Amino acid sequence: MSVHTPDIKRVTTHIIQEMKTRGEKISCLTAYDYSMAGIVDAAGVELILVGDSASNVMAGHETTLPITIDQMIYHATSVVRAVKRALVVVDLPFGSYQGNSREALNSAIRIMKESGAHAVKLEGGLEIKDSITRILSAGVPVMGHLGLTPQSIYKFGTYTVRAKQEDEARKLLEDAKMLEEIGCFSMVLEKIPSTLTKKVSENVGIPTIGIGAGPHADGQILVLHDLLGINKAFKPRFLRRYADLNGVMTDAISNYIKDVKGKSFPNEQESY
Repeated sequence: MSVHTPDIKRVTTHIIQEMKTRGEKISCLTAYDYSMAGIVDAAGVELILVGDSASNVMAGHETTLPITIDQMIYHATSVVRAVKRALVVVDLPFGSYQGNSREALNSAIRIMKESGAHAVKLEGGLEIKDSITRILSAGVPVMGHLGLTPQSIYKFGTYTVRAKQEDEARKLLEDAKMLEEIGCFSMVLEKIPSTLTKKVSENVGIPTIGIGAGPHADGQILVLHDLLGINKAFKPRFLRRYADLNGVMTDAISNYIKDVKGKSFPNEQESY
């Protein structure tokens, strides 16, 4: 059953901003393919992220680093074809924007033109300011991403909570204010203390979207396959599973195998 507001035909960055202003929480999920994106959109989420987490979820890589811009465009195009209402944001993959603002702009333009997405997301603060500014100058909406930034996992060496120390927390808040000042329409806050999420959300005018960042963000995002219980190995503290599709699918496939081997499928009614 859909729970979205029926009079909104298409969610925009303006609508996301209005939701923060009136205190309405923003629901976000990832999607990587046409079939799942259609279900997510029809259920009523406001924002769908075509995340570089596709590198883990869809391709089985250990990190998000291997996925290419061509692969991100493939996933984004599949999602956009299915979506009728949600705002679709696409991650710029590792190596497509760091250190070269011209390359960042070219990457963002490719994603927007070839996939039909509505915005892009970049990980980092002051160190990628030039790339964000250049993308924004072309009229492309940008979502920021602070805290745990998975594309920098080899720098951090761990997926533990970020910004627990005062210096890192101060820099994160400064980066959040900078992202707002240069024109980002929202930002993801990943795996940071709940108290810091509250401080950031109260000190910036644009929406904050949390993952593992407590209840004080303006919205929440989860990886769809984690929420549905498809991936049983991933068990972070912040994850709430709303289904056990791993079990449902395993049972269904096991029953199919049993029926094939028992010669009960297909039966006469299922034959031509």
